Amino acid sequence: MLIDLSKILTHEGMQQNVEMIPEGDKFSCKLGEFSYAEKFPVMLSIVHTNDQVLKITGEGRVSIWIPCSRCLEPVLHTFSIQIEEEADMKLTDQERIEALDESSFIQDKVLDTEKLLHNEILIRWPMRVLCKEDCKGICSRCGANLNQGSCDCDTADLDPRMAVISDIFKNFKEV
Repeated sequence: MLIDLSKILTHEGMQQNVEMIPEGDKFSCKLGEFSYAEKFPVMLSIVHTNDQVLKITGEGRVSIWIPCSRCLEPVLHTFSIQIEEEADMKLTDQERIEALDESSFIQDKVLDTEKLLHNEILIRWPMRVLCKEDCKGICSRCGANLNQGSCDCDTADLDPRMAVISDIFKNFKEV
């Protein structure tokens, strides 16, 4: 959703409240595409505080299916969105990007709420998602989900540098 900020910038103290719901069925980032499970309205408040400075606040939540870091089963993760941004509209678009240390969600006095929400989700993206604390993951040889049962793969991972010694032990077992 694009919001024209030129009207808000005409008077100090002017405020605009906006309700937005994320567009599309998937959240896309460098990690891949992730399906939204639930999209709740995010309430934004845009206030012209003083001298061409906008304060953008908002809150909401969104639920996304993220694969478990060990077994790759989908896990429902709910993000609590808390937006608190300040934008100095006297700055150029490039200066504003450098000041925020992120991609700009305001260009030419137009607020892109999708970019703003995208940035907030990325900030809150978890380092690791587990389906359960004791997730066993997948077999490194056959790819079977070890939470659903064991596989028949050989679990003895020997250091390749010790293979010669392993052969010696096999010879003793055969005798």
